[in-house]
Amino acid sequence: MGELKIFNSLSNQKELFVPINKGAVSIYVCGPTVYQDVHFGNMRPVVVFDTLRRLLINLNYKIEFVSNITDVDDKIIAQAKLEKKTEAEVAMFYMQRYFECTDNLNALRPSFSPLVTSSIKEMIKFIEDLINKDYAYRVGSDVYFRVNKIKNYGRLSKINTEDLKVGARVEEISSKESPLDFVIWKQTDSGLNFKSPWGKGRPGWHTECVVMIDQHFKHQKIDIHGGGLDLKFPHHENEIAQSQACNNHQLANYWMHNGFINIGEEKMSKSLGNVMLAKDLIAKYGGNAIRLNLLTTHYRAPLNFASDVIESHVLEISKIIKSLRLASVKLQLFNFKKDKGINETFKTSFLDAMLDDLNTPNAISVLQESVKQLNVATRSSDLSTLSKIYNSIIFMFEILGLKYDEIVLTKAHRDLFAKWSEAKDSKDFKLADKIRNELIKLDLI
Repeated sequence: MGELKIFNSLSNQKELFVPINKGAVSIYVCGPTVYQDVHFGNMRPVVVFDTLRRLLINLNYKIEFVSNITDVDDKIIAQAKLEKKTEAEVAMFYMQRYFECTDNLNALRPSFSPLVTSSIKEMIKFIEDLINKDYAYRVGSDVYFRVNKIKNYGRLSKINTEDLKVGARVEEISSKESPLDFVIWKQTDSGLNFKSPWGKGRPGWHTECVVMIDQHFKHQKIDIHGGGLDLKFPHHENEIAQSQACNNHQLANYWMHNGFINIGEEKMSKSLGNVMLAKDLIAKYGGNAIRLNLLTTHYRAPLNFASDVIESHVLEISKIIKSLRLASVKLQLFNFKKDKGINETFKTSFLDAMLDDLNTPNAISVLQESVKQLNVATRSSDLSTLSKIYNSIIFMFEILGLKYDEIVLTKAHRDLFAKWSEAKDSKDFKLADKIRNELIKLDLI
């Protein structure tokens, strides 16, 4: 088995993963803005980084996994007006719906999910420090960050700042010193706002995450910062700039970005109006099938949404679960005590794929091959081999985050199998068929 390699967006290459603190890994993943139900695309980083977390747990690391909730935003304010509720009521409602989706995808809850509104005091202090260090300046009641003071700005996104200055992506505001400068405190009297030395307003989005990371991880550099590809610029680039200004480091050693989910040739997004809500897809296809769908494409590659593909994953996961249950029932019927023995070939091949920058497509190929061999072993009398393959698939399921509930045979179940065997031995086929149908209904054969 090799060592974990991660594609680092900062260096634009795969790197050997070496944590800052031996035996422990710190991870921060940008969470959702909770103003409506999350769409399918929002679930990709959830599944990708949950799978990474599960792999690291298996490698015996202690994990501190933080993912924020943005609970103050113009979109939340607009939704609150629409629903005639407070911003807090809207945010809490959709936050709960978000976690229902992640739970149904069998994602582990974050170690900590900080709310933006719980860190306003720290954000104001952070902005004051930037002003005092001459990295930020006031324009009326707004505060902007001086990008030109960061020598390697654009290192993460590989963007040329000179191109940006004349590019259409940069909003021209005459009061700013440079078109590259971004707002870190926004003056506003509408909706939820907070008192500050610069007047009522709210922190800029790019400042929120870097402050919550600083607050939780004590201003220390973290191991991994993750999120969707769309966050690389400007969000993550601006986080790095502010961290360099205040902490003299790039915030994280490894930056990981998952690809978009596309419908046709376009990225799935609410602004384009082409979204599929996560809760609807999970309700229709089930959490396991959705999770498998998200993992069959490498996390850095775009994933094209197709209902027929997800339907094939529904069928595939059903067959795998069926194979596991048949194997488990056989082992229990023969009173074979399942130990910790595992098929080392499958385990090693699976881990080799996962350690190679989370290559889940190759890992799933190993899973599929192991299921074929499980079916062969289930039809044989070699219970030791059956148990080892079964354990290897359970091992893969745990890292991939696929859910499987093992059936535990009761006395009633065992009695039913015994009666079925007696009926077949005595050639009472009518009774045998009747009992067989009962066992099928119980999902035992």
